[in-house]
Amino acid sequence: MPNEIFMPKLSSTMEIGTLLQWFKEEGDSVEIGEPLFEIMTDKINIEVEAYDDGIFLKKYYEVDDQIPVNAVIGYIGSASEQVPDTPPAQSEDESQEVSASYAESVSEVLTEVDTTTDEKVRATPAARKTAKVHHVAIHEVSGTGPKGRIQKRDVESVVSTGGNHQRVSPLAGKVAAREGIDLTNVSGSGAHGKIMKNDVTNAKAHTVDTTPVKTQKIAGMRKVIADRMSQSAFTAPHVTLTSEIDMTKAKEMRQELLPAIEKETGYRLSFTEMIIHAVSNVLTRHPQINMTFEQNELHFHEEVHIGLAVAVKDGLMVPVISHANQKGLKQLTQEAKEIGKQARDQKLLPDQLKGSTFTISNLGMYAIDTFTPIINQPEVAILGVGRIQDKPVVIDGEIQVRPMMGVSLSFDHRVVDGAPAAAFLTDVKRVLEQPFELLM
Repeated sequence: MPNEIFMPKLSSTMEIGTLLQWFKEEGDSVEIGEPLFEIMTDKINIEVEAYDDGIFLKKYYEVDDQIPVNAVIGYIGSASEQVPDTPPAQSEDESQEVSASYAESVSEVLTEVDTTTDEKVRATPAARKTAKVHHVAIHEVSGTGPKGRIQKRDVESVVSTGGNHQRVSPLAGKVAAREGIDLTNVSGSGAHGKIMKNDVTNAKAHTVDTTPVKTQKIAGMRKVIADRMSQSAFTAPHVTLTSEIDMTKAKEMRQELLPAIEKETGYRLSFTEMIIHAVSNVLTRHPQINMTFEQNELHFHEEVHIGLAVAVKDGLMVPVISHANQKGLKQLTQEAKEIGKQARDQKLLPDQLKGSTFTISNLGMYAIDTFTPIINQPEVAILGVGRIQDKPVVIDGEIQVRPMMGVSLSFDHRVVDGAPAAAFLTDVKRVLEQPFELLM
C-alpha cells in the first residue's frame, strides 16, 4: 500500500503552507532522511525529509501552490502500486488523526529553520525561481526593488558577474558570519549541494579548537515545569498589576504573636503565613478570582485552597493548603512549614499537589521587589510577593520611613477583567495594612 505524503502542521496556528520546491520528481527513488520538499509557513521556511523508502509515485501540487495542513500532497511506494489521479479528500476526524500522528513523525525529520517571520527574504517569485535554477543563495542577493525586494534582474546580475553560486541556507549563512567561517571550501550536504547549518558546524570543528560545553537534557520535573509554564504563558493572556503594601502593622502583629505560635507549634510565624491568611480571607469576597478555567467552563469555588510555590532541587513544586480560609495563623504556620519541608525532601504525596484555586509565590527572601509570576493553570490568577524594605513614603503630608512590600497579581485576561483584579489586590493591601481584623 503506498504511503501518503502530507502537508505538515508545524505550529498550532498554521493553517496552510506554501510549496517552495520539490527535491524529487515522479519516478525518482526516495530514501528515508532525503530532503523531499520545501515549504513556507507564516513563521518559517523549512525543508521536509522523507520518512518512507520507495519510489516517488505522485505529486499533486506545484511550486507556489498554497496547501491546507494535513492535505495529501503525494505518494511514496513501490513502482507497481496505483495511486489516485487527484488528491483524496479527508474528513475532519481523519484530518485530526493525521495531525497527531504525522506531527510526531515529521518532527524527527525536519532539517533546518531558515528564517523567522521578521527575517524573511523579500523576493519576487521570478527572482526565487531564477535563483534556484542557478543555485544562487537568494538571501545574499541585494534587492533593488521597493523596500529592498529582490527582483529577477538582481539575481541575473549576480549570475552574470560570476557571483557566489553556492546554495546556502540563511541559518548556515548566519552561523558562518558569526563564527568567521569562509564557505568557499565548505561542501553542502543539503539538496543540490546546499550548505546547511551542520556543514558549517562541522567545518568549524575541523578548523577551530572548541571548548567542551556541559549539556543536560531537560527531563523529569524540569520537563513538566517547562511544558506547563509554556502552556500557561502561551494560552492565557497574562496581565500583571503591581502595588506596594505598608507592612508596619503586620510587623507589629507578627512580633506580638511570635512567642505564642512558636510555643504551640514549634514553628516561627512568618510573613508568608500572614499573607496566606489575608489572601484566603479576601478570596472569599472575590469569587471571580477564586475560580478555575477548564475546557471553556468557569468553576467558582466556595472553599479556598492555596497553592504555595516552593523551590526545590532542580525545580519548583506547588503543594496545596486545603480550606485555607477556615484556618487561623497557628494552623497555617504549622501546615505551611511542614509541606514546605516535605516538598524540599521530595516526600509530598500526589494529592498534596492537586486542587489549588489560587497560588502564592513568595520571593521576599531575595533582593526582588516585584516580578511577573506565571499563572498555575487551571487557576486564573497568582500573587507574586517581593521583599520588604524600608522606604520613604508620605503619610499625612509628612515623609516617613515605612517597611514596604511589593506585590504582583498576574491574571488570565480571557476570563478576568482589570477592574475586579484591581479590586481584589486593593483589598489584599487593605487587610495586610490593617491585619488585626484577621483575628476577629
